[in-house]
Amino acid sequence: MPNRFYTTKGDDGYTSLLGAERVPKHDPRPEAYGTLDEATSAMGLARATIRSERNRKALLESQRHLYCIMAELASTPETAKTFECLGADKVEWLEAQTDAITAEVMLPREFIVPGDSLPGATLDVARTVVRRAERLAVKLVHAGLATNPQIVRYLNRLSSLLFVMARHEDALAGVSQVTLVRPV
Repeated sequence: MPNRFYTTKGDDGYTSLLGAERVPKHDPRPEAYGTLDEATSAMGLARATIRSERNRKALLESQRHLYCIMAELASTPETAKTFECLGADKVEWLEAQTDAITAEVMLPREFIVPGDSLPGATLDVARTVVRRAERLAVKLVHAGLATNPQIVRYLNRLSSLLFVMARHEDALAGVSQVTLVRPV
């Protein structure tokens, strides 16, 4: 029999968590970790377009962290401690990355319209997906379905990192003045 990539186990509209539990695919947990999967794909697209090697490495490391978070969110109460892997050190790492980039780029004090460069735009798309994942993770925390407070902190900081990376990549692409919501 040839190897198959598909299992057919999800054809009934249910999916397995990391434990014995099966839940509807519209359950808040698959919704949250599915959005993180979308975020890491958007970050991968950004990583393929950006110029800075430092930014590329930071994105890859962050993508790996998102897989850790996905596992935590997909765990059941019985397996949660087994999959808990995101600590405050990862949040601190994001803060250090964000601070280093912020020191190199002029950030506007007004809202910007994304799209001044392809690398910057891909990072802005990734940022908005991470923000959506953050909102879904907050729902899980408030519902008692996620217990690691570092997850929400991490996603909040990751969106900040993606924003400053986008402005840095805009600058590397030769954009001297980003497009503001209110024209100057």
